[in-house]
Amino acid sequence: MGSDRSVTRDTAPRAPHRLPPGQRHVHGWPVSHYGPVPRFRPERWNLRVFGATADGNERTWTLDELTVLPRVTVVADLHCATGTTSTDHEWFGIAGTTFLDLAPPAPEVTHVMAWAEYGYTANLRLGDLTAPETLLATHHNGELLTAEHGFPLRLVVPHLYGYKGPKWLRAVEYLTEDRRGFWEERGHHNIGDPWTEQRYAHTEQENHGQGADTP
Repeated sequence: MGSDRSVTRDTAPRAPHRLPPGQRHVHGWPVSHYGPVPRFRPERWNLRVFGATADGNERTWTLDELTVLPRVTVVADLHCATGTTSTDHEWFGIAGTTFLDLAPPAPEVTHVMAWAEYGYTANLRLGDLTAPETLLATHHNGELLTAEHGFPLRLVVPHLYGYKGPKWLRAVEYLTEDRRGFWEERGHHNIGDPWTEQRYAHTEQENHGQGADTP
């Protein structure tokens, strides 16, 4: 799995773990997602970048092409908006910053939409994708992701609630203005910061002074 392109970034809190407000620690790695687990078809699979790219062109990668890109290891916790936190996950994959270097957004891009199988979407501020711990993960704890946990590619955004990191990632769309994703349209908070308990949309006005509406 490892290569000379791998760089370790350890972002996990030191013991004892400090949980975000309203979270409880759970052991293991609970499976949580909406809808069925998709079937992986390697001959049809690719990762697509579209929208407001810097040169106006779309980019695609096959899974084989992704595996030779520079990759990093990130150790971080996973916070679910339902109130559970599992700790010390070791993720291996492509850093969000590397991804943007390979397919630069136009200067006016402020947000991205992450697209997964079955049309699932999650919107993010551009700064969330370039955060040091954000990556497009292919491995977890030294092993390939399982189908239930997002194989072959999962977006991991540890500083936000888990619904902001879709399993089975298929595309990233560059946006010049924000647009709500799947759970955001169904009452979840548009930002999803666990440290300020941004779980639900009805609290967005309350969080206005905490970065809820900033790009």
